[in-house]
Amino acid sequence: MKTIEEILSDLQSLADPEYISKMEYFGIKGGQALGIKNAVLKPYAKEIGRNQELANELWNQPMHECKHLAILLAEPKLFTEEIAEKWTRECYSWDLVDGIGMKIIPQTDFAYRKVDEWSTREPEYEKRMAFATMVGLSLKGAKQPDEKIRLFFPIIEREAWDERNFVKKAVNWALRQIGKRNSSLNKEAIQVAERIKAQGSKAARWIATDALRELKSDKAQARLHK
Repeated sequence: MKTIEEILSDLQSLADPEYISKMEYFGIKGGQALGIKNAVLKPYAKEIGRNQELANELWNQPMHECKHLAILLAEPKLFTEEIAEKWTRECYSWDLVDGIGMKIIPQTDFAYRKVDEWSTREPEYEKRMAFATMVGLSLKGAKQPDEKIRLFFPIIEREAWDERNFVKKAVNWALRQIGKRNSSLNKEAIQVAERIKAQGSKAARWIATDALRELKSDKAQARLHK
């Protein structure tokens, strides 16, 4: 197994300073970025293999890519609620939130409870974690029953007022993802979007209008009725 020192050395050799400006363009800021593309980081993570102890060490490093590598190496069965809270509190960028919420939390036994908790948090990225986790749970690969996914609709509707960029985009994302899961949930998501639109706030109108555009589109409907 590679040591943390060996990994840090490897990451330095994979660094591409020119890619840092592209990361910033997509709103990935904070931390000490090395400029390593996901297409490079993922194969490297596969070589190392899952290891929660190593993931914990990497998360505590200041480099942005160390935290991404930590997400890729995390073992869901060993990813405790305490670790989930620590990582969530320490997120400073949307891509870290989405990586944790989509790839790790849905595989834990506390995912649904944390969605409910995080959805009412004040910090922007902690709140986003709730909706990123919804997206992860809503993917077909997560094999979650529709009955459990429907539990997210009241939360989405309740939190559609939040105008903060990384929250409202995540609320919209979760609503669209659920609505693309199957025809039944598509109809329900459209109804939820219509109610959100009627709330009248600027954030709610944006969330609903954008979601309805995709959920009602010919492309989405054709795929659902295949």
